[in-house]
Amino acid sequence: MRTTSRIAVLATVLACLAASFCFAQDQDFSKVQIKVSKVAGNVYMLAGAGGNIGASVGDDGIVIVDDQYAPLAERIQEALKGITDKPVRFIINTHYHGDHTGGNEFFQKQAPIIAHDNVRKRLEEGGQAGNGGSVHMEQKAQPKGALPIITFAHDITVHLNGEDIRALHFPAGHTDGDSVIYFPKSNVVHMGDDFVTYGFPFIDVDSGGSIDGMISGVEGAIAQLPPDVKIIPGHGAVSSLDDVRAYVKMLKETRAAVQDALDKKMTLEQMKEKKILDPWKKYSGDFIGEDVFLETLYNSLTGQKNGKFIKHN
Repeated sequence: MRTTSRIAVLATVLACLAASFCFAQDQDFSKVQIKVSKVAGNVYMLAGAGGNIGASVGDDGIVIVDDQYAPLAERIQEALKGITDKPVRFIINTHYHGDHTGGNEFFQKQAPIIAHDNVRKRLEEGGQAGNGGSVHMEQKAQPKGALPIITFAHDITVHLNGEDIRALHFPAGHTDGDSVIYFPKSNVVHMGDDFVTYGFPFIDVDSGGSIDGMISGVEGAIAQLPPDVKIIPGHGAVSSLDDVRAYVKMLKETRAAVQDALDKKMTLEQMKEKKILDPWKKYSGDFIGEDVFLETLYNSLTGQKNGKFIKHN
C-alpha cells in the first residue's frame, strides 16, 4: 500500500477516535458481537469493536477497564450480565481515546469512572490527536457525564473481589494519560494501547505520547510483572510477557535506526527513500504503515512536525 493510502487509512481511524458520536455516524455497529473470554482468575476480556475491555468479576461486583464505543454500551452491559448478575462498581479508563472511552456516559450512570488526571483534562477540553505530522484529528470535548470523577496523578488501588486492582500511570507513552491495570491475584494485566498486537503502534505525539515514554513504561512493567502473567493488549489477543518483550525489542530497534539516521543528518524524506525501517516491515499494516511509523518516530525524537516544531496546546 502506498504511503498516501496508509496515511488516509490512519486519518480515517483517527477521525473516529474523536468521540463516540463519530462512530455512531460513520460506522455500522449493528453486526458487532461482544465476545467474552476468561483470561485467568476472576478476570475476563470482552472484545467487540475498539479497545479490549477487561473485567474483574466477583462477589463485590464488576470493575471494567475501558468501555469501547457508545453504540455498543448496551451490548457490553448484556455481555456482562451473561457472566454475573452483580452490578458494575467501577470503570477505569486506560487513556482518553474514543474507542476506549465511548461508553463512559452510559456506564457512569451506574458507577464512577477512574482515570489519570490527563484523561479527564483531555476528555473535558478536547484537542488534537495525531502522530505529530501529517495525520491529526481534532478531538471533541465530551459531556460532563463522560468525564472521570475520580482521578489520580501516579497510581491508585481499588480493593474489590479479593483483588488489589492497581492502576499505574505510564508518563508520555501512547498518550500523556496512560495507565496499565494490574490484577495481582488473578495474575493479569491490561496494558491499554501501550501494547498492541496489530503491528507498529499508534503513538499520539500530539497528545503527549512519545516513543521514549512508551519504551520506558513497557520495560518498567516487564520488570515488575511475574513471568507467567496474562497480558490483555489494547487491541488483539491475550498475550504473554514474551510477546511484550518482542514488541519492546522492535520499539527499541526502530528508535535506534531513526536516531542513527538523525545523527547522520538525514532528513525524513531521505529516511523514507532509504526505507530504513524495512527490516521490521512485518510490523507494517494498513493502520500504521512503515512510513507512518517512521514519521511518528522522527517527530517524537526531534520534537518537530515533519521538520517544523510541534506546538502543543
